[in-house]
Parts: sequence; structure tokens; C-alpha cells
Amino acid sequence: MPHPSEETENSLTPTSPPPVHFAEQALLGALVLEPALAADIDLDAGHFDNHGHRVLFDAMRTVPPPDPEQHRENADWLAAVHTEARPQAPGLPHTYLHTLVQVCPQPEHAAAYAWMIRADHTRRTVRLHADRLAQTAADTTLPHRIDATVAQANRLGDLLDQLAGRFAPHPGSLPRTPVPPDTVAKAGEEAVDDEQLLLATATQAPQTVQSMRWLTPGDFTVPLYGSLWRCVTGLVHRGGAVDPITVLWEAQQAGLLTGATTARGLLDLLSDPHGEPDHWGTRIVARALLHRARTTAARILAFADDPATTPYQLITGSRRALADFSSVHARWHRATSPAPATPAAPGRGTPPAIRAGPVPATVRKPRAGLAR
Repeated sequence: MPHPSEETENSLTPTSPPPVHFAEQALLGALVLEPALAADIDLDAGHFDNHGHRVLFDAMRTVPPPDPEQHRENADWLAAVHTEARPQAPGLPHTYLHTLVQVCPQPEHAAAYAWMIRADHTRRTVRLHADRLAQTAADTTLPHRIDATVAQANRLGDLLDQLAGRFAPHPGSLPRTPVPPDTVAKAGEEAVDDEQLLLATATQAPQTVQSMRWLTPGDFTVPLYGSLWRCVTGLVHRGGAVDPITVLWEAQQAGLLTGATTARGLLDLLSDPHGEPDHWGTRIVARALLHRARTTAARILAFADDPATTPYQLITGSRRALADFSSVHARWHRATSPAPATPAAPGRGTPPAIRAGPVPATVRKPRAGLAR
């Protein structure tokens, strides 16, 4: 039994046609009756959902329009269109062109049918780009997954910018579609390890924390560790003393010492630093960026899959969802951009270059999964 959305062998009659199928038929029927209209319809063949309809529309634009009087007297133009379309649609029956005329309610409404076709094409195109964004962010085989994810998000943003001016705004411009709730990223072993090491190194080197405003508690996969990061940054920004004991006290004041979270356990975690805070922080925000890409794509897919969402609502809601991703991307960019060079004082010459020493054995190398 064919899937409800699958088409029959001649690629013309879906078993359960969506509304756009009838709009495509109606437009093509109007063009059969008035071939000259094809030049005025602001569509491309690629806007059609149905393969057979795409081929027919392309053929109607390829075959020169007939003389109106002759067209009313004979079917020569229809035969020429059918001949032009057959190589790309072998199952196309000649009678289908007559069927299109019969199912067209009002040929003078061709512009309205064309708008419906464009609107549905917009939905499918946005959905395709959002799906690619989700797949790219989840593809662990990519050597530069973050760069690929950002590039796909930029392509989606460019598409939304191009579409924004094609559909008039209207009241209720935001989608009413319930969106999937934001979820915390999966706390895998690598993520937990990175977050623990950040907390320990930040407690040991709090002077680095001042420059890490690009990292937020929401970036952590373990909510407890995000709360502990808030404790550390709170102490640093207030100018307080920072060490494992003061952070432990701050955690107690924040109500974090409950259940399995014990004072001894937190002290052990905060007293085992390896590496530098910004290294672990960069890995954490990179992981947050990939997670945000997936949640952004999920929101846009929810909008696109809701047939009650208008094109303008889809574009507006998608741009807002993409703005959430862009904010994380901006923080990741600050984390990975080199600090601006400090100009040398006049008259003192060029300061000597600082040579990097050997990497301590306790510092882990970044794992390939989050490589730029």
C-alpha cells in the first residue's frame, strides 16, 4: 500500500493530495485556457511540488503561445506542450491537459493560485534548510562541524532575508504553533569532564574568569555545574576571594548542597585543576552552539510542519529562532577570537616575543569532536 504522500506511476495524482496540488492544477488549467498568461506568472517550474506539474509548466513556457483565435479552434498547442513534456514525464497522458481545464474553477484567479504555489514552496524550502541545519549540527563525522553548522545557519538566514519582502505582513505575525521546549544538552562523559575541569581551573585561576563573559550557566550540560559557574563568576565580579572553600560556601548559600551533592564532593571537584579555564570554556560554549543549532532547527521545523502557519508567520518565527542561535554564535566567536594586541608604549621599542613553553602533561588535548 503506498504512503499517503506518494504519487502514482505517472507522478500526477497523489493518493492523498495536499491543498497545493489543487492550486497547481487550477493554475495549469488557467494556462491551458489562456497560454499567454504563462509569461506573466511570477513562478519558476521549481516552485511546483508535483513533478508532472513542474514539467508541464516548463513546457508551457517553452512552447510559443498560440494565436488566441486558433487556440480556441484546435488543440495544436496542447499537442506541442504534451510532446515537449513527455521526455521528462513519460507517464503523462494527453487527456490530463483536458482534466486541468475541468478542475480550474476560475481562470481569472490564476494570480491567486500562483501565490498559493509560491507560499507552499516557501514552506518546503525553509523546512529543507532547517533540516540541513539539524543534520549538520549532529554530524560527528564532519572535520569542522562548527564551521559547517554556522555556514548552514547563514544560508538559512540569507534565505529568510530573501523571502521576507515577498509576503505582506499581517496582524498576528508570530506563529501560534507550540514549539518544542528547550532541553538541556546531553551530559555525555566528555561534556561532564570538560565542565568539571573548567570549574576547578577557574577556581585556581580566577583572574581568567573576568575575560570569559562569553560563557553562561545555560551553556553547561549539567545544571549543577552551571550553578557552580554562577557562584565562581559572582565571587570574581564582586572582587571576593576565590578558592575551593569560598566557592563551597557560595554554593551552600545558593542552596546547591542537597541530595548527592556533598561538601566533600564539591571540594574534591574544585581542587583538581588541569589546563586553563578558557580552553575548557571554549569547548563548553562550542558544544552549546551545536545544541542551540539543533533546538533552533526543531523550532523552525515545527513552524514549517504546521499548515496553519502563514508564510509571513513562518519567516518571522524562523528569524526569531535563528536570532537565538546567532547570540550563542557571537559568544563562541568572542571565545575563539584572539585578544587584540596591546600597542607598545612610545619610545620603549618592540617588546621581546614570549616563547611558549612545553605543554604540561596534565593538559588534555582538545578532542576532535568539537574541532572548528
